[in-house]
Amino acid sequence: MTNHPINFEEKLAKLRELWSPRVVAELNDYQFKLVKLEGEFVWHRHDDTDEAFVVLRGELEIGSRERTVTLGAGEMFVVPRGIEHITRAAHECHVLLIEPRGVVNTGDAAGALTAENDVWI
Repeated sequence: MTNHPINFEEKLAKLRELWSPRVVAELNDYQFKLVKLEGEFVWHRHDDTDEAFVVLRGELEIGSRERTVTLGAGEMFVVPRGIEHITRAAHECHVLLIEPRGVVNTGDAAGALTAENDVWI
């Protein structure tokens, strides 16, 4: 356990790259990751886990093949395992991701936006 609270703004100020989640804490086998998003990600899915998005700043769209959900600051959405989805942000958006340790950000769709995993900030 750390001796200090985790300040999201301080951690986000250290993030330079978009679409590169960085771990700030762990709870059992789950990681809390901060990420800055802007533009459109890739369609992908996670067959073995749900994925939680908490918007800290900005607006985030999470689309599935059936619908699109728009989240603002202070809102959360859980994408169930196996659901193909895409994330979009018209302007820079700051998000807290909650997912099991080892989850690859691009799921089943590897590519240029696949970030190095388990990197702490």
